[in-house]
Amino acid sequence: MARKAALAAAAVVALATATACGGESSPPAGQNRDLAGKTVEVAATWSGTEQENFQAVLDAFAAKTGATVKYTAGGNDLPVLLNSRIAGGSPPDIALIPQPGVVAELAGRGALTPLAGEAAAAVKANYSEAWQQLGTIDGNVYGVYFKVANKSVIWYRTEAFDDAGVMPPNTWEDLASVSRTLADSGTTPMVAAGGDGWVLTDWFENTYLRVAGADNYDKLTKHEIPWTDPTVVATLKLLGDYWRTPGTILGGPSGATQVSFTQSIADVFGTSPKAAMLFEGDFVAAEINKLGQFKVGETVKFFAWPSVEGSAPAVVTAGDQAVQLKNTPEASALMAYLASPEAAGIMAAKGGFISANGKLDPSIYRDPTTRQLADAVVNAELLRFDLSDLTPQAFGGGSNAAFWVLLQDFIGKGGSPESVAERLEEAAKKEFGSD
Repeated sequence: MARKAALAAAAVVALATATACGGESSPPAGQNRDLAGKTVEVAATWSGTEQENFQAVLDAFAAKTGATVKYTAGGNDLPVLLNSRIAGGSPPDIALIPQPGVVAELAGRGALTPLAGEAAAAVKANYSEAWQQLGTIDGNVYGVYFKVANKSVIWYRTEAFDDAGVMPPNTWEDLASVSRTLADSGTTPMVAAGGDGWVLTDWFENTYLRVAGADNYDKLTKHEIPWTDPTVVATLKLLGDYWRTPGTILGGPSGATQVSFTQSIADVFGTSPKAAMLFEGDFVAAEINKLGQFKVGETVKFFAWPSVEGSAPAVVTAGDQAVQLKNTPEASALMAYLASPEAAGIMAAKGGFISANGKLDPSIYRDPTTRQLADAVVNAELLRFDLSDLTPQAFGGGSNAAFWVLLQDFIGKGGSPESVAERLEEAAKKEFGSD
């Protein structure tokens, strides 16, 4: 699930169109380096299963180098923890941060060490130009995207589609048509988890990228065009028309605001399914499997976010970016290891993980569905990072953020696209500092 931490995020470098990785081989990641007696501290948001799986990566690095690795779980308050530790003069060696804006803010303060030597070489060898660019600020490479997400996925129950006689849609018009047919057959087409505002921002981002194109997406991210731009209004109109078509979303528009993300999964894939489709990222697969009622890849499948007026295939992504806060040999060695196919492979083999590392052997993923989702991220023709994570925190991240609240109002209370766009622009002027 997307994580929205509690630190204001500055505007950052936008992600360029993805290109293929170069053919050079990966340099050795920390091999033959004697780090016995050295300790490396790594902070991240992860807990539970994710923490356990990542610990296996850290254990492998420790076995390879002799270093001791300490993991610190920061949860959703990781940026607050980092700020406190930096202010006290004792930051962790490495942090994995979900928001590029937070990384840019820390880099601007001189709190991060640009990657060099073995670590920089590993990033260049193993990551596409697109992912390298996303980890670059003012010409310096700071980040290694270790875990990423494909947030352009709509999941569906195959039995619902079969019973209604419909196929996965490729275009927005097809999605509307399939939804009407499902409704006519007695099945509610879609769940929109409006109780969690971040889900609605993901709806907007995927639609906007296809309506407005990459250049406008980048400009809106940095507030270089206003939120009253016609492309924003057109996107809101498309969403509003879909959400408000009678019988399309579970509970109707007002009821959607009462549905949490977790509940939405059960509403489609639980013991008593109430709808046929659910939009959200690759991470939904693990939650479906936990429910134990349907099997991903068999009775549950996915299709890519549909094209709008002939738009090219595109992926909205998010991810945890490893950055270096201490300039030590042991920290640099671990950064190089995190950029290696070996480290990515350890997590991939455990499931619930997608890597942007272009040199990772896809066969390591545990199932064909995950391989397809990962391939879409690594080889996307058009790839952009989650827009809300690139904006100031008060605008785009957190339950009280303007972007979240205004989209919840839009789906639940109505209002014209123009009026919502005006309110978004008022909030953007305040939070981007252009008032």
